[in-house]
Amino acid sequence: ELSKDYKNGDTSLQLLLEDRTYKLDPKTKNLPYLRNPDILVGENDLTALSYLHEPAVLHNLKVRFIDSKLIYTYCGIVLVAINPYEMLPIYGTDIINAYSGQNMGDMDPHIFAVAEEAYKQMARDERNQSIIVSGESGAGKTVSAKYAMRYFATVSGSATEANIEEKVLASNPIMEAIGNAKTTRNDNSSRFGKYIEIGFDNRYRITGANMRTYLLEKSRVVFQADDERNYHIFYQLCASSHLPEFKSLKLSNANDFLYTRQGGSPVIDGVDDSKELCTTRNAFTLLGINDSNQMGLFQVLAAILHLGNVEIKDKDADSCLIPPNNRHLTAFCELVGVTYQDMAQWLSHKKLKTATETYIKPLPRLQATNARDALSKHIYAKLFNWIVEHVNKALIASVKQHSFIGVLDIYGFETFEVNSFEQFCINYANEKLQQQFNMHVFKLEQEEYMREQIPWTLIDFYDNQPCINLIEAKMGVLDLLDEECKMPKGSDDSWAQKLYNTHLKTCSLFEKPRMSNRAFIIQHFADKVEYQCEGFLEKNKDTVNEEQINVLKASKFDLLVELFQDEGKASSPTGQAPGTGGRTRLSIKPDKSRQSSSREHKMTVGCQFRNSLQMLMETLNATTPHYVRCIKPNDFKLAFSFDPKRAVQQLRACGVLETIRISAAGFPSRWTYQEFFSRYRVLMKQKDVLPDKKLTCRNVLEKLKITILKAGQVAYLEKLRADKLRAACIRIQKTIRCWLARKRYLRQRSAAITIQRFTRGYQARCLAKFMRRTQAATIIQKYQRMYVERKRYRQKQAAALAMQTILRAYMARQKYQALLREHKAVIIQKHVRGWLARCWYKRCLHAIVYLQCCIRRMRAKRELKKLKIEARSVEHFKKLNKGMENKIMQLQRKIDEQNKDNRSISERLLSLESSYAAESERMRGELGRLRGAEEEAKSKAIQVSSLLEELEKLRRELSVTQQEKKTIEDWAQTYRDEMEKMVSELKDQNGLLKKDKDDLNRMIQEQSQQMTEKMTRAIAEETQQLETDLNEERSRYQNLLTEHLRLEEKYDDLKEEIALSSNVSKPGHRRTDSTHSSNESEYTYNSEYTELEEGSREVIRGIDTSLTLKLQKRLTELEQEKQSLRDELENKEEQFQRDDAEFKKARGAELEYESLKRQELESENKKLKRDLGEMRQSLLGDAAAGTGAPGSPAYKVLLDQLNAACEELEVRKEEVLILRSQLVSQKEAMHHKETMTEPSVYADVSKLKDTDELKQAYIGLKDTNRLLEHQLQTQRRSYDNEVEVLRGELQNVKEENNRQQQLLAQNLQLPPEARIEASLQHEITRLTNENLDLMEQLEKQDRTIRKLKKQLKVYSKRIGEMGAGQTEGQTSPGQMVEEPIHPVNIPRREKDFQGMLEYKKEDELKLVKNLILELKPRGVAVNLIPGLPAYILFMCLRHADYVNDDQKVRTLLTSTINTIKKILKKRGDDFETVSFWLANTCRFLHCLKQYSGDEAFMKHNTSRQNEHCLSNFDLAEYRQVISDLAIQIYQQLIKCMENILQPMIVSAMLEHETIQGVSGVKPTGLRKRTSSIADEGTYTLDSILRQLNAFHSTMCQHGTDPELIKQVVRQQFYIIGAVTLNNLLLRKDMCSWSKGMQIRYNVSQLEEWLRDKGLMTCGAKETLEPLIQAAQLLQVKKKTDEDAEAICFMCHALTTAQIVKILNLYTPVNEFEERVSITFIRTIQTRLRDRCESPQLLMDTKMIYPVTFPFNPSSLALETIQIPSSLNLGFLTRV
Repeated sequence: ELSKDYKNGDTSLQLLLEDRTYKLDPKTKNLPYLRNPDILVGENDLTALSYLHEPAVLHNLKVRFIDSKLIYTYCGIVLVAINPYEMLPIYGTDIINAYSGQNMGDMDPHIFAVAEEAYKQMARDERNQSIIVSGESGAGKTVSAKYAMRYFATVSGSATEANIEEKVLASNPIMEAIGNAKTTRNDNSSRFGKYIEIGFDNRYRITGANMRTYLLEKSRVVFQADDERNYHIFYQLCASSHLPEFKSLKLSNANDFLYTRQGGSPVIDGVDDSKELCTTRNAFTLLGINDSNQMGLFQVLAAILHLGNVEIKDKDADSCLIPPNNRHLTAFCELVGVTYQDMAQWLSHKKLKTATETYIKPLPRLQATNARDALSKHIYAKLFNWIVEHVNKALIASVKQHSFIGVLDIYGFETFEVNSFEQFCINYANEKLQQQFNMHVFKLEQEEYMREQIPWTLIDFYDNQPCINLIEAKMGVLDLLDEECKMPKGSDDSWAQKLYNTHLKTCSLFEKPRMSNRAFIIQHFADKVEYQCEGFLEKNKDTVNEEQINVLKASKFDLLVELFQDEGKASSPTGQAPGTGGRTRLSIKPDKSRQSSSREHKMTVGCQFRNSLQMLMETLNATTPHYVRCIKPNDFKLAFSFDPKRAVQQLRACGVLETIRISAAGFPSRWTYQEFFSRYRVLMKQKDVLPDKKLTCRNVLEKLKITILKAGQVAYLEKLRADKLRAACIRIQKTIRCWLARKRYLRQRSAAITIQRFTRGYQARCLAKFMRRTQAATIIQKYQRMYVERKRYRQKQAAALAMQTILRAYMARQKYQALLREHKAVIIQKHVRGWLARCWYKRCLHAIVYLQCCIRRMRAKRELKKLKIEARSVEHFKKLNKGMENKIMQLQRKIDEQNKDNRSISERLLSLESSYAAESERMRGELGRLRGAEEEAKSKAIQVSSLLEELEKLRRELSVTQQEKKTIEDWAQTYRDEMEKMVSELKDQNGLLKKDKDDLNRMIQEQSQQMTEKMTRAIAEETQQLETDLNEERSRYQNLLTEHLRLEEKYDDLKEEIALSSNVSKPGHRRTDSTHSSNESEYTYNSEYTELEEGSREVIRGIDTSLTLKLQKRLTELEQEKQSLRDELENKEEQFQRDDAEFKKARGAELEYESLKRQELESENKKLKRDLGEMRQSLLGDAAAGTGAPGSPAYKVLLDQLNAACEELEVRKEEVLILRSQLVSQKEAMHHKETMTEPSVYADVSKLKDTDELKQAYIGLKDTNRLLEHQLQTQRRSYDNEVEVLRGELQNVKEENNRQQQLLAQNLQLPPEARIEASLQHEITRLTNENLDLMEQLEKQDRTIRKLKKQLKVYSKRIGEMGAGQTEGQTSPGQMVEEPIHPVNIPRREKDFQGMLEYKKEDELKLVKNLILELKPRGVAVNLIPGLPAYILFMCLRHADYVNDDQKVRTLLTSTINTIKKILKKRGDDFETVSFWLANTCRFLHCLKQYSGDEAFMKHNTSRQNEHCLSNFDLAEYRQVISDLAIQIYQQLIKCMENILQPMIVSAMLEHETIQGVSGVKPTGLRKRTSSIADEGTYTLDSILRQLNAFHSTMCQHGTDPELIKQVVRQQFYIIGAVTLNNLLLRKDMCSWSKGMQIRYNVSQLEEWLRDKGLMTCGAKETLEPLIQAAQLLQVKKKTDEDAEAICFMCHALTTAQIVKILNLYTPVNEFEERVSITFIRTIQTRLRDRCESPQLLMDTKMIYPVTFPFNPSSLALETIQIPSSLNLGFLTRV
């Protein structure tokens, strides 16, 4: 894009690039690199890029690494791995399972994909494989190799019981401890190269491993640069020096030793060295290195540390000495078992020899220090080799190795400021590996073009053979170095001069630095490297003092002697020549053998390395290589920080860019015709589209003048496609915008017209309104003025009249009030005094009455509660029944007392009448006296005058009294005000109390409502939690069953292997592996077990120890189980004998007891009748006497009690009648039995059979009587218990009464306000307690009533059945006399069949074989009744139960279970077989439940089916065993379906375009066309739907329970959803908008299938919810915060890791889509931070929902089942 418009005269153009502005000058002709189209940015494979140049490659890697957090990228056949410097959750077992079995191009790049490709090619091509991991230090080579080995160990398993895969992984911590160290570039840098061969058997399971090491960095033992460390093992020992077992090593802190403190960085952040040592020791133990050898290794390592601290001092210029009693040297000698004097002597001296003599020469201090360090390095190298050798011994294959996969973890190309011998060897190895890599890449390209029949020319690529010749050819660098080492006075300078003279002018790859004569430059394939010659000769010779070695060989320490026993050999047996370090030249005795050994020993390090490298290249050339190139993104170990300069250096060094260059030189863009047609169909016209896709694509390319897809052609096609789409978009936008504009114009015009119309109308209305208001205002003014004048006149007139009226009224009132005041004074005094007296009286009376009411109410409520409890109690009715006589006597006594009271009241009435008469006489006399007094008053009337005078006196007193009256009135007014105030206060208090009471009531109601809601929520939560716990428990139990089944199969396999081994040693007794073996070999477990024991005696030495222990333990368990079963059988037999004897003894006693029981019940019945009659008579007498009216409450209560007693008497009467009929039946049965069991020699056989039947009937009736008696005793005990409970309740009531009285007394002492509050609180508490007690009693009574009703129904039903049976039994003897002698041969009618099948014991094996083992679901079983084998087996089981043969029941069930397991083991991969036996096993389980006799399973049975219930055995334990078997079959069915569906899911749900033309296919690069996908077909969604239809129809045809089918479908859909989502999360090319639409359409089709089958409620749709939300996430907007909020709300079924992963992987397919910004992803992470969820990325595809088997009874009658002749079951007889 131009950042500035071009104008005439401009000399340059300003181009705006993605990250900067570029100035384009036509003079320089430097154009910027062409950018790849957006569709190709972030591609999985670099070779899929249209423009293959370094900027494009770096940009693609940066986008993937920084934006998408993807560390793996393909580059053709190479996997580029960038170290993230952060732990990523992409290496779990779930990721391994996701990549297992997948094609390499189908998933996102991963180290697991490379490992899977190697594993698959090894199995398919029968060719060994190699994985070559290379890169700089700190790039992650070791971790990549470790994960590759972990993948092999996980997917392949072990071929033996030795857990070899764990041992292979356990070698990693050991090699890291002794071979890894901290460097400036890496905290865990491998300082050696290794090649691990992992061996596999012919079934491609790990059998063992072998390790080869290369070029151990021994110099690190004695020297470390700044900020570096020695090998980890030294610091681990120092960190664990405080442990008791390490006290003898005399170690301390790492800073105390020279060899561990030079780097100044003894600690690594986040690493605990003491814990790492524990891991290392555990790994040693797992690999078979015992504790003594481990301590020996630690002794040697500690000795090296002490040797480094030995101080050597100058003695003079040419000699040195070691001070005596040096602490560290003493410790070294003690640890390695040598003498102090010898070691001190040879640390400071050396032995020289000439042709004639040998002499000892002292060493200068510097040489002595170097010799000491050389010894330390040599010891460590020997120890390293010893550990590697023992690791290889532990990993050696115990079985024959069929193939192997090698993992090469080797150093990458290195160049530093100072490069020495180590860098030279490393770069030499990388030259060889790069040559092999280039040849392999060129070969693959050539094969690709030949396979596609593309005309090609030779591709020019860099050949580094000249550089290799420069190093290893004759007179090469290594050859000249070895030659110089042989020279007596050879030096680094002379060697450098030889190099200059030999190669400077002859080889263009060799150069000499300008400013140095002691260095040389070699042009490697990656870069020029300058090597310093100093130290080359010394490092190549790697010499050690011979006498020091001899001292160590004479050690008393066995491990040290073992380390140096092969000192004379040139290389180790494992081929680890370069890792062995230096070789000493010891030749004191000049014999021939020592001379030859010395010559071998003198092989230099360079020669050894060249030989070992040659062996490695031969191995790699014999295998198929796979390349992993590890890249270090920055030098500062920053997480997800990308330095392009450092990255491009490494890409050049590891050959990635060379691969890209080779690919770019050919045809990098590779498409299938279908992919090309789908992508670029928009460039075609309708007439150009032909049925042949290949011809169509060719025609399009010809029209576009493109002959073949060279580099850049895809970008050109993308440009044409984008232009075409852009033009189409513009046309669509033009049309839509025109339509929108016209629609907007029409809408605006219509709106304007409407506005005008409404505006004009509004203005007209306003004018009319104004005119009306003007006229109305004139009228209003007229009337208003008139009204004002009239009002003023009337006011004046009214004022005058009012003044007159007021004045006259005032005068009249004054006069009237003077008169009235005098008259009222007396009346006020009278009423006030009377009112005061009455008020006092009323208050006292009201208080007394209120107190009486409270006390009476409390007593009444207590009595009412007691009466209610008695009325509700079952004991009340029992007392009415048992103690009715006592109650009647009490009532009679009460009546007598009431009569006595009446007589006393009559006497009192007579006495009152006599006293009244006397009082009347007295009153008459008093009346006469008063009349006389009246006459006397008349006579004294004359005294009036005197009285008048007194009247005047009284008037004067009246005036005084009036004044007093006024005073009293004032006082009365004051008193009235005070009383009114007091009354108002009391009313306020009363209102407050009422308000408090209402608040309390409301609070109580709210609390009760809250408690109810809380209890409801708690119950719901507890129910949900219980359901969750139940499902988890089911899942755990079913997982244990799966593990148990797996162990059983493993045990059977081992048993077969042992038997096979024993048969191999005995040819005469060899078993044939055939499904048609004899019955003994197929079904007899004891014979197999005997053969197992015999065979195990011969092969026990060849078996692993752990296997032997397991077999011995299993043998002991089986013997114990056998013994326990035998003891149980004996106990059962003894118990049966005892029961038989007791039965015979107790028969007579039981009859006598039953007779006594009957008499007792009859007498009790008579007594109850008599009591009832007496009670009725007494009630009638009481009613006649008038003491209790018929309508009174007491009378009604008593009448209800009597009715209840009558009902109970009727029930007792019915029970007595039933017992009497049973006793009569028993007597008749005994009579028949006695008559039929009389000794008769010529008795008929049928009579004997009748006797047996009568005996069985009598036994049944006796059991029933015993059961009834037990029930009566139980009820009696329960009645006694209830009486005790009621007594306790009575005592509690008494105590409560006392407590209430105490509270009442306390309340009376309180003030009125506190008394009211306390009484309210007490009343609330009491009512709450009573409510709770009543609820509890009500629930208890309801449970008791339900239980009693249920028991009564059961007993009445059983009594009725046994009564009917007795009737039949009474009539059967007469009928059976007429039958023939041989009843077996009489043909039975159809209705007489009992639904049983009889078979002989010897036919049991034939039954199981014909019915289970040889029954084919696709053959004979197709036309059978669903579940027929289950019905047949149950009918056979019923007959064994009928004849009471427990042994037959046990053997039949055991044989059935074992045979079903056997058929599933043989044909477990056949879905129809597994489904068939799952349906039959469930049906057999349902039959065992339906006919078990348990009422819970008999609700839906017919009466005939209830007659077929099992009568003698309780098979509940076997039901559990069969349920476990059904669970195992269900899990096998799920695995079988998963194996069928697994290959279809990804192709159908993700890859196939169900909606054609929606998805835009992208170029896929080289990986999609590897040979790993050549033999696979293509599946569509229809394939899955057809398969689901097949599954469903098969299960329906086999009669599988509908609920079980729902669970199976739910599991199917979970597998589909989980596999699809997991692949979506691991495939960047699938995360696009169009793919989301495809997924949603596919899910809708699956939902439609569920709807068609009626399975929408089975929970299958919910299992697809994560996939649906993932598809929605691909389609929604992903820009703003609102979008983030919507995504967080929508994707509740996805974890945070899954959401972020999908957003990172989201890739636009078209340029109109936009990528998700990093800011938006961080916003999502911030919003989802508070989620509590698992950090797991992938769904668990191995998860199986816990299965349940809901009871499903069958309506099929057993007696109607016919056995087809095709089953070959003619030996069965229907009964």
